[in-house]
Amino acid sequence: MDKTLGLLGIARRGGLIELGEDAVSGACRDNHARLVIVASDAGDSVSHRAEYLTRGGKIPMMRVDYDKATLGGAVGRNVCPIAALTDVRLALAVVETMPTPPAAIVETLSRGSERVAKRRREEKAHARNLRRGK
Repeated sequence: MDKTLGLLGIARRGGLIELGEDAVSGACRDNHARLVIVASDAGDSVSHRAEYLTRGGKIPMMRVDYDKATLGGAVGRNVCPIAALTDVRLALAVVETMPTPPAAIVETLSRGSERVAKRRREEKAHARNLRRGK
């Protein structure tokens, strides 16, 4: 198993991935999806649905070189034609492990990852200030 599939398995165990059309649609509608992944042999309806969900450009979509069975095996299912990662740092790691990562997707996820890191630093500083009484 390669590193990309291993990261998808970690996402599954950590609850950071949505699997299947309905779950991915819900994650996209609720703005929880950070990256939509579509298998190479996914049907036309799945591909069109993924394009529709990510049409605004806010959520990047990536068609991977794995078939449904390989993608499903990595996440503990028989088949998985579509998935959505809900953690931006994990999504960035998955994209960076691809043989040829799309530059636009890497840029989008990098900005999101920087925002998350900044927000966590601010939360940590705020908690520290509350403890010190500032």
